[in-house]
Amino acid sequence: MSLRVLLIDDHTLFREGLESLLAHRGIEMVASVGSGEEGLALAAELEPDVILLDMRMPGMGGLEVLRRIRQQGLEMAVVMLTTSTDERDLIESLRAGAQGYLLKDMEPDELVVALRDIVAGKTVVAPELAPVLARAVQGGEAADGQGEPDDPFARLTPRETEILSLLAEGQSNKAIARNLGISDGTVKLHVKAILRKLGVHSRVEAAVMAVEMGLRQRGNAQQENAKP
Repeated sequence: MSLRVLLIDDHTLFREGLESLLAHRGIEMVASVGSGEEGLALAAELEPDVILLDMRMPGMGGLEVLRRIRQQGLEMAVVMLTTSTDERDLIESLRAGAQGYLLKDMEPDELVVALRDIVAGKTVVAPELAPVLARAVQGGEAADGQGEPDDPFARLTPRETEILSLLAEGQSNKAIARNLGISDGTVKLHVKAILRKLGVHSRVEAAVMAVEMGLRQRGNAQQENAKP
């Protein structure tokens, strides 16, 4: 499968080096730019399969670029490729709609595998950051037990709640459709409704919200209580 990649990073040597590495592995770099503003304009114009986005850049930083990409309704995969191992950067990126959070010191072949997985619909986080993500999720669930904030899931129908819990497990639309005995098209319609009701721009954001709010645990409890 041929991949078309847009790279947004303010370090010229890194851009040139990565372009060469990816080209040798059959991945096309459709453009390589040094500012968020340029990248944002080219994202809409070129419609790449994947955008590789640096976190720290002068002017418009990576998170702001990511948010604007989603605000414009662009649905291509966005991957943060950064040196930052900060927990907030990781969580904010996923919540803003990134499908991947990878570190710049990873092996080129591992990057290629990750990009292909991401384009296939998976969310990929650097293995070194898995414990960081787990701690953040556990912290979010613990915070939920300290009060009764507005429940963002209250507007969801039972079927939408069920589908969201499966999204939080990382299941694809096809897998959800198979598990629930409904069509892929029906799942897509439900996912669109879920995103609209939760006020988010991507299924990844919705899944992160679900995990942080303990939706999977609540859904399992409801299923257990419903058993005769």
